[in-house]
Amino acid sequence: MYTLDELKKITNQCRRCRLCMGRTNVVFGQGNPKADIMFIGEGPGQQEDLQGQAFVGAAGQLLTKAIEAIDFKREEVFIANIVKCRPPNNRNPKEDEIKACISYLRWQVKLIKPKMIICLGSVAAKNIIDKNLKITRQRGQWIEKKGFMILPTFHPAALLRDESKKRPFWEDFKKVKRMYDELNKK
Repeated sequence: MYTLDELKKITNQCRRCRLCMGRTNVVFGQGNPKADIMFIGEGPGQQEDLQGQAFVGAAGQLLTKAIEAIDFKREEVFIANIVKCRPPNNRNPKEDEIKACISYLRWQVKLIKPKMIICLGSVAAKNIIDKNLKITRQRGQWIEKKGFMILPTFHPAALLRDESKKRPFWEDFKKVKRMYDELNKK
């Protein structure tokens, strides 16, 4: 079994798919290595690729505000992505890229052992919950899978494009706080 640091070193050397050709940095993810809550997006954007950190651009700032609004700090949760390298022009990762990279995410989940996983957007939700999931229909609904409570919600970038998604996104975050409180009573 790897440690998170060992896994990060392995990931930083990855050449499993074409995304490695255009990357500035591998975006492994960051946060508390023993976090109860893990947020998973689809892949790094331009700012993330430049800084080597997940969710640091405009969508990341929105995510940070939402995390803080439910009384957590970014450092208390773990934030990662389905793929660790930026897809060109911020396109969604392709199926072969996801297949090449998802084992890193699975190891992260095994090592961190979060109680809850929050899927940010349809790419994350389809690859973690069910490939046929419809984010507009199933967001905000808890799913228990393999011992994890998983919640699909909109990607913060979607809120920047469509203000009508802000209210449901916030409602989902309040559900995260309630579930956290419920799970930590036990």
